[in-house]
Amino acid sequence: MNGGPRIVRDVRRSEPVSFTFDGSRIEAHAGESVAAALMAAGVLSFRTAPVDGGNRGVFCAMGVCQECIVEAGGQRVESCRLEVREGLVLRRVTYG
Repeated sequence: MNGGPRIVRDVRRSEPVSFTFDGSRIEAHAGESVAAALMAAGVLSFRTAPVDGGNRGVFCAMGVCQECIVEAGGQRVESCRLEVREGLVLRRVTYG
């Protein structure tokens, strides 16, 4: 998604960082949550559902629903509660 939904006019941003999600490089800003950075990059599906394999992403955006979990270093974490950092490597959680 070129430009993404980030507001860029008259906004001071923290320093840029990049991380990878499923092998794709994602540009973000220090201090953003992984969920916010992924959505800004146009990524809306972070995992699949265990029963029907349907796509899942951000729902509550505060770490309660666990819909936005991703895999980081072999651990499943809520992307809305994980802050981006340079070189972070994440994977989509899939079931089945």
